[in-house]
Amino acid sequence: MDGDRRYSIGELARRTGLAVRTIRFYSDRGIVTPAGRSPAGYRFYDAGAIARLDLVRTLRELGVDLPTIGKVLSQELSLPAVAAAHAEALDVQIRILRQRRALLTEVARRGSTPEEMEHMHKLARLSEDERHRLITDFLDAIFGGMDTEPGFAGVRRSMTPELPEDPEAEQVQAWTELAELSQDPGFRASMRGLVQDWGLHASMRRHQAREGVQGSTPVLQRDIIAVVRDQAAQALAAGIEPGSPQAAPTVAALTAHYARDLGRPDEAGLWRQLLARLQAVNDPRRERYLTLLAVINGWQAPRSLAPELDWSIRALAARVPG
Repeated sequence: MDGDRRYSIGELARRTGLAVRTIRFYSDRGIVTPAGRSPAGYRFYDAGAIARLDLVRTLRELGVDLPTIGKVLSQELSLPAVAAAHAEALDVQIRILRQRRALLTEVARRGSTPEEMEHMHKLARLSEDERHRLITDFLDAIFGGMDTEPGFAGVRRSMTPELPEDPEAEQVQAWTELAELSQDPGFRASMRGLVQDWGLHASMRRHQAREGVQGSTPVLQRDIIAVVRDQAAQALAAGIEPGSPQAAPTVAALTAHYARDLGRPDEAGLWRQLLARLQAVNDPRRERYLTLLAVINGWQAPRSLAPELDWSIRALAARVPG
């Protein structure tokens, strides 16, 4: 029977695909034990050695070290426990490799300098606590002192990136770019201005709701950006040019709404203020932050308001006195 057959080390090599020197090494280390020796002193092995060597080769290909393999074969360690431990280790390695791949892809895309690559590498390797501190510092710079404003806590949460424990390469790339963007002083100042403006308008709308407008039922005004989105979208769909006379009614509707929002006269000074606000909202860095945030948090990509904002800015600028 095949189970009683004896194999020379050369035959064992042919059956297992392992080199003779490798089998001899395993034999010297006690991983596989010869069944005996020939009269000439050559080692020979039984069929069980084939099964053991097949297992050894599989475990080695999976990265298990020889001391651990020896303990599995001697039943000091169970194979399921070893497999679980190595699967966990591989998970860590996979996450590291994903981060490296994402970083190298981003470096190639940007054409980064060595200094930029080093900075990106540090951002990608931040721990969860370090990421939290970096984003908290950014959000504090934007919302600091405005925490008592109703609704701002929810807005702040909606702007908070939460990188998953096992992120995809695209999420690592997005996190690295967002982290860099959050440290841009110009972007921080721009976002701080928008938050202060939102706070001012929210306060005015609440005041209108409490007091009413000319004795009417208190109604909260819609935010001007929502009005711009809808009105400009209609103008764009109709093919109206921003500087044309046909754009005048849309611009008038926007400025009238803004005037009611602030409780101020609908005149040139207010138009300039509205123009400045729309230009701040149209900062491409703001839209990029929201796009990156959606990638990191696994949200649906936000719809760009750039076409509507561009149209409204051009239409309003054509009517603001120089």
